[in-house]
Amino acid sequence: HVQLVESGGGLVQPGGSLRLSCAASGFLYGSVCMAWFRQAPGKEREGVAAIDSDETESYADSVKGRFTISKDNAENTLYLRMNSLKPEDAGMYFCAAESAGYWGRGTQVTVS
Repeated sequence: HVQLVESGGGLVQPGGSLRLSCAASGFLYGSVCMAWFRQAPGKEREGVAAIDSDETESYADSVKGRFTISKDNAENTLYLRMNSLKPEDAGMYFCAAESAGYWGRGTQVTVS
């Protein structure tokens, strides 16, 4: 069955870095657009970054130049490298194959 399992979240000071991972299984991972979303308490979920099957990347304006999305098709793993973290980057981060309706359960990022 389909699984998306995020990891790598945690507590980091402002200006610090984290790398999130998302292990995917049960679907043709390399053939769909994969993305990272986040949701802070009291706020709507927002898209952070996406990478298409042709490796085209896209980013929310708020994270451009600080975050990098990548994927390892051989390992069916999606990554999000987050540098220069700000308090407003805090929230639950989810990976998703949104068009297919597949979502992980999230990993918490706290910047404080």
